[in-house]
Amino acid sequence: MPIAPLSHKARQKKPRDMRPNANVRGYNSKWQRARYYYLLAHPLCVECEKRGVTETATVVDHIIPHRGDKDLFWDSKNNWQSLCRMHHNRKTGKGE
Repeated sequence: MPIAPLSHKARQKKPRDMRPNANVRGYNSKWQRARYYYLLAHPLCVECEKRGVTETATVVDHIIPHRGDKDLFWDSKNNWQSLCRMHHNRKTGKGE
């Protein structure tokens, strides 16, 4: 029996679409609490501040992608930064 070719949608899947869901990757209620308190302590986007602009941060970004490394994931002193959505999307290549 011949194998059917992949559908257009299946060919377009990116690795990002195939990774585990956010909860499995550590973005759970513990992360939401940590993120909330980090943004309270660091409310402005660090990239906007570098440009002399005051913009509220909405995202806690991992400076170095943790790729499942729990120590790197939770390293708030060295690996977290507050970003606005625009700067986070630029950094991660998500577009707007």
